[in-house]
This record gives sequence, structure tokens and C-alpha cells, in this order.
Amino acid sequence: MSFLFSPAALGQISLKNRIIVPPMCQYSAIDGMPTAWHHSHYMNLALSGASLVIVEASAVTPAGRITYKDLGIWNDEQATALKNMLADIRQFADARLGIQIAHAGRKASTDLPWLGGQSLSKQEQNGWETVSASNLPFGHSHPPRELSKQEIHDIQQQFVDAAKRAEYAGFDVIEIHAAHGYLLHQFLSPIANQRQDEYGGNFKNRSRLLIDVFRAVRDAVNPNIAVGVRISATDWVSGGWGVPESIELTEQLKELGCDYIHVSSGGLSSEQQIPISPNYQVPLAQAIHEHTMMPVIAVGLITEPNQAEAIIATGQADFVSIGRGILFNPRWPWHAAAQLGQNISVAPQYLRSAPYQYKKLFSA
Repeated sequence: MSFLFSPAALGQISLKNRIIVPPMCQYSAIDGMPTAWHHSHYMNLALSGASLVIVEASAVTPAGRITYKDLGIWNDEQATALKNMLADIRQFADARLGIQIAHAGRKASTDLPWLGGQSLSKQEQNGWETVSASNLPFGHSHPPRELSKQEIHDIQQQFVDAAKRAEYAGFDVIEIHAAHGYLLHQFLSPIANQRQDEYGGNFKNRSRLLIDVFRAVRDAVNPNIAVGVRISATDWVSGGWGVPESIELTEQLKELGCDYIHVSSGGLSSEQQIPISPNYQVPLAQAIHEHTMMPVIAVGLITEPNQAEAIIATGQADFVSIGRGILFNPRWPWHAAAQLGQNISVAPQYLRSAPYQYKKLFSA
């Protein structure tokens, strides 16, 4: 029996294997609303054989979008559109469906990546004022405005409201985005957070907003919904957020009922020095898992089935996220099942695609 294709659970959500599709922004929404692109994209991913597909970072407020074409979940119209999309997908696919709720903070108000992704000022077309823990810019972007305490409380409520809409839409999993240099990560890291009040300074204060957001979200939604957090385990910068703090944060989240930690890294500072290579982030997930026993999802240049199998088999992580690899090969789990000699269910419309030597492994 393959470890990668063994069943598991995130909280109360059962998963048929350990392959997860992580959130990957598509920058194809209109006023935060999903479009035909999203319907096609997520149907395709849900038919991939992965056990869980997490919908891209969805902004809890218009000002929290990375770009003007980000998906949103700040109003009921968006929630209804997502509900309809999920209903369509579930007619044909049995993958579990999650959503990442997010606020980009100082990394908001940028142009589309394929148009250069540059920072846009509020005076420019498609730009707006950005906010953050402190008025420190990301790289050469426009400086954000430091949030007031009342605005911080308002953003906490926006996360709660977004989570309630995600529950209404029918998502199985809600992931709070506190990674990649976006707002909650900006509060965590001393590189971006130089506040002098109860939201800045020591670890307890810098983690306060994320802890408060998680606690409020967990209390607001049905306990049968899995609620997890994505973090950058290290900033890859001297003096920044690091693995010891990630472990301490995870321990606190676990006590509050967090169902999993999705372990990534970086994204906060243009000074980061990332040692990119296959599995380069897996040791981060492993360290958090070994110290806390929290279920962890590993991600980052995991591209080969045997590589993913080894990560699960050796207990480095409980799940693997296949992101860019599954965009390149949307049937990655089928190929992994064939290579590892494991059975996998596929849509009956696609059964005849299995090569002769693998037909016994494919079933509807």
C-alpha cells in the first residue's frame, strides 16, 4: 500500500489520499466574482485525482486584493457565485473543496503578473491605498498606511464574515492565509511590524492578530469544517520570522483547535535568500510536525511521485501540495498512481484514457 495514496483526515474532513492542490491565484475575477475561467479551472483540478483542492486566495475586502482581478469573498453575491460553482463541480468530481481567505496588506494594489506585476499607487488606474502593520514598503512598492487599532479590529471581523460566507458556499475547508508576506504575515514578522502597541514588539504581540482571527473564525463556523492556517515558516532573512517562532505559533493554534498547518516560506522581504532545490521547504514542515504533532502540508518543488511518496512514508509531512506541477500536468495524481501501482478513481468519461497496462488501476 502506498503511503501517498492512503486515506487521512483534516479535522472532520476525510480525504482519500495525501495529495492536495494548494491555492494558486488566477487573477481572472471581475469585481471579485468568479468567471467562466474559474469554473473550468477548478472543475479540471477537482477531476485530477487529488483529494482536496483549495481555491485561490480570496480577498476579505476589496483593499485586500493583490490585484484588481483577484477573487473575493467580501460580499454575499460572491459567496452565492462560489456556491453555484461548487455545486457544478460536485456533480462530476468527488474531491473535497477548500478556500483560502486572505488580505494582501502592503502587497496589494499591483498589476497583473503577466503585465509586470508592478505596485500601483492609488492615483493610477486599478490602484488603491495599501495598509499594513507599519508604514514600511515591500521592496520598491508604494509605502502602505499603518493600520489603526480600530481598522485591525475591522479586518478581524472581515475574516470572520468571509469564513461565514465560505461556510454558506459549501466549502469543506477554510484556510487562513498568513504566509508569503501578506497582511497577517506582515504582523508576524519584525521586519514588517515595528508597531509600539499591543500588536507589535514581542512574539505575543506580533502574533496577536493571527491568533485573534483564527479563534474568531473557528468559533464562527461549523466544527465539521476544517480550519487551517498557511504560514511562511521562515522569512529567509536574518532578524526575521523563523522556525522557532513558527513552532511556538503552531503550538498555540493547535490549542485553539487548528486542524492543520500548510507550511511554505518567504515572500515578506525582497532581501530573502532562498536555497531553492527539490524539497527545499520540506524540512520546515518536518520540524513543525515533529515538535507539535500538528498535521502539516508540505509544499515546494515536489514534482515526482516517488519524491512525494518518500515525504509521507518517512513522516516528514502528512500531506503534500502539488501546485505548479499540477498546472503543468493536471493529471499528476493519475500518473503517480500508475507509477506507484495504486488504484485511483477517475471520471467515467475518461476511463478509456488509461494505457492498457494501467487499466486495472483506474475505476469510476
